[in-house]
Amino acid sequence: MERKSYPSDVSDDEWAFVAPYWTLMTEEAPQREHSLREVFNGLRWIVRAGASWRMMPHDLPPWYTVYPQAQRWLKAEVFDPIVLDLRTLLPLTKGRIDLPRAAILDSRTLQ
Repeated sequence: MERKSYPSDVSDDEWAFVAPYWTLMTEEAPQREHSLREVFNGLRWIVRAGASWRMMPHDLPPWYTVYPQAQRWLKAEVFDPIVLDLRTLLPLTKGRIDLPRAAILDSRTLQ
């Protein structure tokens, strides 16, 4: 039975973008009880709702599945490359070719 979607659920396009960053094993791995996409949806629900882990809705994977996976993703630092790639790709999708530039000036280097 398919569950009703939440506003925080990842879209097909979003999932196609982020899935390669953290799928270390195939979705068909025998020890996986919940799909990574549903685990990610659970994480997004927690972040969006600002709720405690134990308040995770019952139709999402249980908090004790989502929390350790989120910790593994954080430890592996998989969110940093996603953000960096999005910073590069989003301006291109809006027709902007120039990439953001930044400069740091320190008065000590100007002497």
